[in-house]
Amino acid sequence: MENLEAISLKKCVNLPTLSQIGSKGFRNLRLVDLTKASPTIVENCIQGRNLNNVKWLCLKNCMIQKLPSNLFYCSQLQVFDLSGCSNLKKIPSCIRQLNALKELDLSKCFNLKKLPSSIGQLNALQEFDLSKCFNLKGLPSSIGQLNALQKFDLEGCSNLKELPSSIGQLNALQNMNLSCCSNLKELPSSIGQLNALEKLELWECSNLKELPSSIGQLNALQNLYLGWCWNLKELPSSIGQLNALKELDLSRCFNLKELPSSIGHLNALQVLYLNGCSNLKELPSSIGQLNGLQRLYLAGCSNLKELPLFIGQLNALEVLFLPWCSSLKELRSSYGQLNAFRILSCVGSNLKKLPSSIGQLNGL
Repeated sequence: MENLEAISLKKCVNLPTLSQIGSKGFRNLRLVDLTKASPTIVENCIQGRNLNNVKWLCLKNCMIQKLPSNLFYCSQLQVFDLSGCSNLKKIPSCIRQLNALKELDLSKCFNLKKLPSSIGQLNALQEFDLSKCFNLKGLPSSIGQLNALQKFDLEGCSNLKELPSSIGQLNALQNMNLSCCSNLKELPSSIGQLNALEKLELWECSNLKELPSSIGQLNALQNLYLGWCWNLKELPSSIGQLNALKELDLSRCFNLKELPSSIGHLNALQVLYLNGCSNLKELPSSIGQLNGLQRLYLAGCSNLKELPLFIGQLNALEVLFLPWCSSLKELRSSYGQLNAFRILSCVGSNLKKLPSSIGQLNGL
């Protein structure tokens, strides 16, 4: 079996024993899948020291309480999946020995409370998944040393109260997901240093009250999701500096009462979601400067009484959603200037009539 490159013992919970995979006969092994294997099988498989060539190791949903010490002889390991290891309480500091590791998945490790500071020595790490680690209370400051990290997922880390300021040192980070971090009250100002960040997800961060002004420094940011951030009361004026922003979602930010006039400076913005912003009373006139805006969603903005006259300047606007805008009683005549307009929805509104200029919309 010297030429064996892959082995799968997925769901082998009743296999009583197994000779060491790391023995001399398995030196060409590249892939090991032990998904849902028993702790005994995991221990037996990773006892030998000839695992240097293994590049992909999956221990998904294994009921192990600790990692086998010999695991860290896998010097060529690039992908390590520990997702769903709900009994795993600790990551040993010797994880730093996995110098080639590019992807580390610790999602759904429900009993994991902290990470070792040595995690910052994983210089090749590109993707790090900690989603649904409900008991994770903090991140070590050494996290900022992960210079190759591109994707960082912390969705559902509901006990995470803050991010270390060192997070701003992640120069390669492109995608960060902080959705459902319900105890997160603020973001560090250093977040503005993430020059490569393209996507920031903050869905259902229900205790987040404000964004740091430094968020305007995210020159590469294309997607910003803030839906269901119930306690978010305002946006910083610096939001208008996000020159690359294409999509902004503020749906169901119930306490948001107004938008800064600087929002009109978002020249790249194509999609704006304001659905369910029930305390939003008006839109700034500067919204007419959004020359690239294609879709505007305002469903359920029950306190919105009128739309600015300058909305007729949105030459690229194709879709306007106004369902259940119960306080909106009329539309401006300037709507007839929306040459790209295709879809208008006013279901459940109190509109009494449409402007005659609507007949000029050939694409509707």
